[in-house]
Amino acid sequence: MILYPAIDIKGGQCVRLVQGDMDRATTYNPDPVDQALAWERAGFSWIHIVDLDGAVGGAPANAHAVRDILANVNIPVQLGGGIRALAQVEHWLEAGVSRVILGTAAVRDPDMARAACKMFPGQIVLGLDTRGAYVAVDGWTELSDLPAAALAHEMEQAGIAAIIHTDIERDGTGEGLNLSGTRELARTVGVPVIASGGVGGLEDLRAVRDAAGDGVSGVILGRALYDGRITPDEALKIAAGVL
Repeated sequence: MILYPAIDIKGGQCVRLVQGDMDRATTYNPDPVDQALAWERAGFSWIHIVDLDGAVGGAPANAHAVRDILANVNIPVQLGGGIRALAQVEHWLEAGVSRVILGTAAVRDPDMARAACKMFPGQIVLGLDTRGAYVAVDGWTELSDLPAAALAHEMEQAGIAAIIHTDIERDGTGEGLNLSGTRELARTVGVPVIASGGVGGLEDLRAVRDAAGDGVSGVILGRALYDGRITPDEALKIAAGVL
């Protein structure tokens, strides 16, 4: 199981939202680089970054903060939020991002998403952000009429490296993952699926670890990690199977 501590950037600061609502943001660190270094020092092997302003606005908005993180950490970074053009994908991969997350672009411009998968095999991840059975877009501000399962299968055929499944209604609430939905999705595709949205305690991490046989390969950690309900040491021990 891979753990992905999240750094969501709004206005140049590290924040957490509740259910994707930009008006319900809690600032946890005004310096995203400091936060990234803290997660690296804690022993995490990946960092998950989302440019929240970019996701809503449709174009990267916190590029300076992302570049500063890339210049200072030595662990791989996956990045999403406002990446809607092939040139932007190429830019971030050349800048040192290990994997680019496409969400809205996979819905609005599937030809671009397919081209990105072909050009950069193993480096494109589908951000499957759902309300019920359908995919949300534009920083979760709009609900499309595209079923999540259909998009997952379409992008699997295109060659995505992984899927991040986020249940928006759970995200930032600490009420627990929608792991049943994530497991169901993972059983139907042949690429790793990462759980996201609602982690509240150690039991969620153990459940993700136990879902590995269904294809759930990891989990994104947000508010529970920032609030201290889960410590990095506890999370890493669970991932290693010793807690």
